[in-house]
Amino acid sequence: MTNSRIAWWQQARFGIFVHWGLYAIPGRGEWNRLQENVPVDEYAKLAEEFTPDAFDPRKWVRTARDAGAGYVVLTTRHHDGFCLFDSAASDFTAPQSACGRDLIAEFADACHTEGMRMGFYYSLLDWHFPFAVPASTHYEDSVYAPTVEQAHAQVRELLTNYGKVDILWYDGMAHGDASLWRSVELNTMARELQPDILINNRAGTDEDFGTPENVIKPDARPWEACYTMNDTWGYAPGDTNYKPAGELIRLLTSCAAQAGNLLLNIGPDPSGRFPRETTDRLAEVGAWMKRNGKAIRGSERSPISAPALGWGTRVGNLVYLLIWRWPGGTLPFAWCGSRATRARLLTDGRMLRVEQEGDRVWLHGLPSECPEPTGVAAIELAFDGEPKASDPPMS
Repeated sequence: MTNSRIAWWQQARFGIFVHWGLYAIPGRGEWNRLQENVPVDEYAKLAEEFTPDAFDPRKWVRTARDAGAGYVVLTTRHHDGFCLFDSAASDFTAPQSACGRDLIAEFADACHTEGMRMGFYYSLLDWHFPFAVPASTHYEDSVYAPTVEQAHAQVRELLTNYGKVDILWYDGMAHGDASLWRSVELNTMARELQPDILINNRAGTDEDFGTPENVIKPDARPWEACYTMNDTWGYAPGDTNYKPAGELIRLLTSCAAQAGNLLLNIGPDPSGRFPRETTDRLAEVGAWMKRNGKAIRGSERSPISAPALGWGTRVGNLVYLLIWRWPGGTLPFAWCGSRATRARLLTDGRMLRVEQEGDRVWLHGLPSECPEPTGVAAIELAFDGEPKASDPPMS
């Protein structure tokens, strides 16, 4: 991996995940078929009900961009085996059912037209095969040969038929290891077809980035925390436990401050619409990003922060204090080994008065209450030279 190949992804720091498929129809999450032990023939009937007449991928992409996201990852096929794309390796696909459309082709066209980086989620496991449910059952590796062959064929199709693909996001390796799935061979093929592609670590090899799920788990290598906006990956109207916009912004700032990305999930309804609860929150996140995105995009770990009050990021020679716990009119921080020369509040651009004694700093002139409606505000700090932490005294 070269730094130039992943630079755009690290610059973005924020992406949108979309879990969408037949499981949107029952509306009880993407694991519906396994959790309710639905027979394969019964589940397949959902394909004759899946006619997403409101699917507008350009609207999806614009919604993501307006939220401040730099890429969108869509489920091309989940564990249920239903493909949103045309495939010679399966007849359980959107084009060969009532939908009659290659939805991935439409999504890819929208991303390319709108200039949005795109990723393809692909589940290696396929519950459409009779041995795969329940997923916890262990069989001889040879039983998995047909689905392994199908996975190789379908990854080839996905990376051949839809123009430039920026991310390959594997999931579902519920049985076996990289040798069973021939993951080295699979990813070699992927990189031959798409030389600039980024690949996650869920096919049993490290590849380009790690993917902690619903937890922030920093790593020395590139990483991306994927999170649900409520508690379900797919569409689930009964799950109303949506995270407030302020919490989503705190997740984003936590990831960025630790040199990671946030991949935030949405589950469209069966017609292809984003639920109102998700678009409302994305609009709030987008408004925040318009004012404070300088503190997120292209950020890395900062040597200077106010840990009692929030996080810190660094972009070049600027440090951004991301404040969750508002201190009132004066913000103190310490262990600053460089001379602070300027400070401003990104919300409204107001300049703050900087007072510094040694490695202790006070920023004066803040409003008495947090000026951001989501409760997270960013302060930009400039320094006389490279920002550095001071050396703590030896005990």
